[in-house]
Amino acid sequence: MDMPMLENWLWDAACSIRGPIDAPKFKDYILPLLFYKRLCDVYEDEIKGFVREKVFLSGEFAKLFVKSDRKLIRFYIPEEYTWQEIRKVTTNLGGRLTEALRGIARENPKLQGVIDIKDFNEISAGQRIISDEALARLIEILNRHRLGLSDVEPDILGRAYEYLLRKFAEGSGQSAGEFYTPREVGILMSRLLNAEEGEEVYDPACGSGGLLIKAQLHLKEKVEEIKRPLKLYGQEINSFTYAMAKMNAFIHDMDADMRVGDTIRNPRFADGGRLKQFDKVTANPMWNQKFPPEVFENDSHDRFLFGIPPSNSTSDWGWIQHMFASLKEKGKLVVVIDTGVVSRGSGNTGSNREKEIRKKFVDGDCVEAVILLTDNLFYNTTAPANIIVINKDKPHKGEILLTNASKEFAKGRPKNYLTYENIEKIERVYNGWEEVGGFSKIISNEEAARNDYNLSPSRYVATGEKEEYLPIDEALVELEQVKEEGEEIDRELNQILKKLRFEA
Repeated sequence: MDMPMLENWLWDAACSIRGPIDAPKFKDYILPLLFYKRLCDVYEDEIKGFVREKVFLSGEFAKLFVKSDRKLIRFYIPEEYTWQEIRKVTTNLGGRLTEALRGIARENPKLQGVIDIKDFNEISAGQRIISDEALARLIEILNRHRLGLSDVEPDILGRAYEYLLRKFAEGSGQSAGEFYTPREVGILMSRLLNAEEGEEVYDPACGSGGLLIKAQLHLKEKVEEIKRPLKLYGQEINSFTYAMAKMNAFIHDMDADMRVGDTIRNPRFADGGRLKQFDKVTANPMWNQKFPPEVFENDSHDRFLFGIPPSNSTSDWGWIQHMFASLKEKGKLVVVIDTGVVSRGSGNTGSNREKEIRKKFVDGDCVEAVILLTDNLFYNTTAPANIIVINKDKPHKGEILLTNASKEFAKGRPKNYLTYENIEKIERVYNGWEEVGGFSKIISNEEAARNDYNLSPSRYVATGEKEEYLPIDEALVELEQVKEEGEEIDRELNQILKKLRFEA
């Protein structure tokens, strides 16, 4: 199924439930049903395969055997809960559908909290949110295409998710885009991460699981026959998005350990006070998120040893420090984040918390590369982004590669995107550790120090265009930091004055 066909199909599905459902909520109904149909179509394919290969005499015999031995198939679907049986329901469709999905979850414990998250019989203000009639229309539209093993690529759910976000959820702000990384940005990050066979890969803000999936897919591109697949781990704060991540992994036949919870306040991959450590870490955490200072100051996992991030403006360096603490001795992390992370505080008089944390990463020779991406790539912001590579075992000691890829993109509607040529150019320069005029520059840690630890690629690599203005959201973060620093100075001054009055 090509992208135009998928989009037309999803558009018709969304239109069938217009009216009672807010547009950003379309995905909450459509995606679980797509996953359900995929499970049923794959189950049907597996049963037919047993008969075709003469493992069993008939489909009925095959179903009896797989019911007693679930290892023969991916997931067992009881006959009364199959997609085709649900299509026959004429009364109380919402209730029967919800019952079917919960029944499948009971039969397949791995699917508990994944396929059974939506109540299709849900009531608000005394009436059904989605009527049986609308639900029947939606099911018939989704029935147009098979989603079996040979019908579609495993990435069908991720592509559907991206389309629904782009088309219907973009206007809902950060809730729409905080957990989704555009597909091509994820591909680039997987190539920079370059996970090897058998490695453990972790995403502390995994959203729908796209970055973890792409790390495994990149390994498949490199290795003809994988003997030891990656071990994937992820944590996600939103329970629906966590379910999406599990669905995504199942569709790709990948086993991923996903857990629900707030990573900064309650990291789930920890044994007592000791964090689990991984070979590789990759993430797109919520940018410029705010946490009260006590969250960092009272941390029991020794994660924020490089400094406490600003509390009123951005906790980006809190996220990065968590990832760094989650790395093994020779581990590597790739994170996409707000551009101000690598420059805020540099060149200003006085202290700045972000700059002081950044200084320790540079002086410790942990920053390997910074890549500036173009603006308007992400769904929840038009601002540009940086990919930062931090490596505990840098092959090029004492050096940092800065790449200004702000002009590497294709114009799209409503968002820009990276082409494969753009991705390959960035990857080639990183792997070859090359300086390219107007594109990349290699600086020493000492040069970074002389420039007050400003690691912004645009400062070192000119693209031949006039300097752009500071993005509004970045300017607002800096204003918040100035305000926070002023309040801190006022508190210290008041304490001094109190002490002087007491001594007088």
